[in-house]
Amino acid sequence: MSQLDQLPEKDPEELAEWRASLDGALQAVGPDRAGHLLRRLLEHARNAGIEMPHLLETPHVNTIPTAEEPEPPGDPELEARITAWNRWNAAAMVTRGNERGGLGGHMATYASAAWLYEVGFQHYFKGKEGADNGSGDQLYLQGHASPGIYARAFLEGRLSEAQLDRFRQESGGDGLPSYPHPRRLPWLWEFPTVSMGLGPISAIYQARFNNYLTNRGIKDTSASHVWAFLGDGEMDEPESTAALALAGREQLDNLTFVINCNLQRLDGPVRGNFKIVQELEAQFRAAGWNVIKSLWGSAWDPLLAADTDGALVRRLGAVPDGQFQTYAARDGAYIREHFFGTDPALSAMAAAYGDDELARIVGTSRAGHEPRKVHAAYRAALAHRGAPTVILVQTVKGWTLGPGFESRNANHQMKKLTGKQFRAMRDLLELPIPDSRLGDDLVPYAHPGPDSPEVRYLRERRAALGGPAPARRALPRPLPQPGAKAFDALKKGSGTQEIATTMAFVRLVKELMRDKETGKRWVPVVPDEARTFGMESLFPSAGIYSPLGQTYDPVDRDQLLYYKEAENGQILNEGITEAGSVASFTAAATAYATHGEPMIPFYIFYAMFGFQRTADQFWALADQLGRGFVIGATAGRTTMTGEGLQHADGHSQLLASANPACLPYDPAFAYEVAVIVCDGLRRMFGDDPAGQENLFYYLTVYNETRIQPPMPEGDGVEEGILKGLYRFREADSAPKDAPRLQLLASGTAIHWALGAQRLLADEWGVAANVWSAPSWTLLRREAMESEREGRTPYVSGALSGAPGPVVAVSDWMRAVPDQIRPWVAQDWLSLGTDGFGLSDNRDNARRYFGVDAESITVAVLRMLAARGEVKPETPHNAVRLYGLEG
Repeated sequence: MSQLDQLPEKDPEELAEWRASLDGALQAVGPDRAGHLLRRLLEHARNAGIEMPHLLETPHVNTIPTAEEPEPPGDPELEARITAWNRWNAAAMVTRGNERGGLGGHMATYASAAWLYEVGFQHYFKGKEGADNGSGDQLYLQGHASPGIYARAFLEGRLSEAQLDRFRQESGGDGLPSYPHPRRLPWLWEFPTVSMGLGPISAIYQARFNNYLTNRGIKDTSASHVWAFLGDGEMDEPESTAALALAGREQLDNLTFVINCNLQRLDGPVRGNFKIVQELEAQFRAAGWNVIKSLWGSAWDPLLAADTDGALVRRLGAVPDGQFQTYAARDGAYIREHFFGTDPALSAMAAAYGDDELARIVGTSRAGHEPRKVHAAYRAALAHRGAPTVILVQTVKGWTLGPGFESRNANHQMKKLTGKQFRAMRDLLELPIPDSRLGDDLVPYAHPGPDSPEVRYLRERRAALGGPAPARRALPRPLPQPGAKAFDALKKGSGTQEIATTMAFVRLVKELMRDKETGKRWVPVVPDEARTFGMESLFPSAGIYSPLGQTYDPVDRDQLLYYKEAENGQILNEGITEAGSVASFTAAATAYATHGEPMIPFYIFYAMFGFQRTADQFWALADQLGRGFVIGATAGRTTMTGEGLQHADGHSQLLASANPACLPYDPAFAYEVAVIVCDGLRRMFGDDPAGQENLFYYLTVYNETRIQPPMPEGDGVEEGILKGLYRFREADSAPKDAPRLQLLASGTAIHWALGAQRLLADEWGVAANVWSAPSWTLLRREAMESEREGRTPYVSGALSGAPGPVVAVSDWMRAVPDQIRPWVAQDWLSLGTDGFGLSDNRDNARRYFGVDAESITVAVLRMLAARGEVKPETPHNAVRLYGLEG
């Protein structure tokens, strides 16, 4: 049975004739030839305008025939010499660093990919000084190839020999980071890529955000192209392929992946028993990508031209990658026996070639080492419309580094060349470096001179393409600060209405998005939880971004808050993908540098699915100098009722504390949210461009509704909110000899502390001051900085002279408030929600973790009893009173 059998057949006899024709071909010429004929018919049908599905795999040969390759532009001889200098200096830089200090580094990746980069730099990669208002192309360069990028910058004159000699030596200043790190070298690197898998997904969402800027009328980015250079082994990372379908369905033809298929990962073959190129081709085609395979060098052309019965193509498709890696390291006799000797037709083909020729062709002739073929692939990629393109280009890892490096499993760990290997490399590359410079000392750098034909040509080509690349240009523009009205609404409190701090934030942003000056620059990023956060009111007003607009009638169209997709929509509703959401957020958070357009993104996520799932991406965001607001909604271990272990978040504040560029806040009240957001807009996007800071804010907000009080009057409240601690409510009047203490709380735990304050005063005669601690982490950072500078830490000064012990409580692990313990002079106790979460209502969950008002009260009484300030039996009495015996 066939799926098509359920459909009526208009002319069964006609169908039978076509089937008979195929049967005849199969009988006459065999299955291989018949299959070839069918593929050609499918190709012809598509060319004739018939909509036919693409085959997921094509034969294991180049997509672009040699006869259709355009003549390369420019001066091939000069470009070959430039590439040779770059190869030499990349290897020399890594070798010198390891001879002197064992600093590591990688040579084999760039050696295999040198032409992939050089063709792009000479003819395709647009710089930021061109006619597209400073955007240029966005280059996601493979991290392990960084020595080659540094070598090219050295040839251009952008780096000196002294800087090359400080590769991986950053502590003294003027050093070069190991990989693309914008935070360490912000004038050169634009995108951090070496955490493998993040480059691919980031590139996809960058290309998508480019279109977003254009469609919303912020900036025309249509001249920009996103290039992502990746390794075939890197494609195993889930993030590498997670967004392929997004790129396909949004037809991101401003995006090209170049996957260097050298068939090796760090330890061995990428697919020893299979074929990674064919696997990737099927994966990308299924996701709607245009696939260009650039596999074999021109030395294969005569063999393929002689392959009249398809034996060679079949053999190329059958040999597993692990065996092809071996061919690159073996001699011609081995290749003759093991590659050609499996078929009489292939043996006859090989008879016309000597062993050395077979070793050169089968072992090392790869398209990625021939600029003509690379150029043909790049040109075809840019000419394709309606889909993103992936170029699967085959190379030999370690190419030109000699037989001890090329195609060896261990070449990723090989960190230096010997003098003999450098001499062999010099001869292969035909570099004018005399033997007298290649003694037993450190291998020298080599440069043809600033006025040499190579350097003049290189600079001319870059000038024609819009300036140097890679390059990062951060020209921050100040954004007008919004008026006080939106913030004042939260500072006044909620009156008798109970609202959650999540809703308070959403209300604030909704008002800020109405601002005439900066409202359009807000970029809401949501992983399919907008309704959970009360954001559905933004659907019809701001619209949900879709490059197709809305081609259907939404089911709720007759409702006021209907689901509205629009080509110029402002909301990026990413679906259920936190990884995609952070990639979108990053593109928006760095638009001030990438495109010279400051955007104000906020990414709001559900429970622990932000930092816990995507901490690596937040680290990359910090490296990329991103700016914006990250909102951990439905936060806390006990606040989100019923969800349980996989949702209840009691540790994201701790995870966030490890990111130096992240300012983590756990606001207790709506007015604190207002103060923090206002401060963030000032620090990240303020009036003084020179004072704008490369950081991002993380606010954890809750879905528990409470009366929101007005902001307390008096000096120091806003300062205390921003620094992380201020006294919210003093104890009621109490006898002078009453036991006293300080209760510190953050987030929703402030309400438990206030409850404990009442119980302690009313039932046990204990006076407790309640402090709000919006940021334990910032208190800690300020304290460490103060110690280094010989100042009194803010937290120490704030609590100085405060009577009694200090008890800290939050809906987080105790390690979160314990960050400030070293700078609190008083006796200290922290209470928190350590351990796995559980499903229950809030009261029961808080009782379970020992953080409800009654549990806090008992903990305080035990501490006071140990200090001799209440009777020893008092804690036991409280336990019985509150039913805490269990």
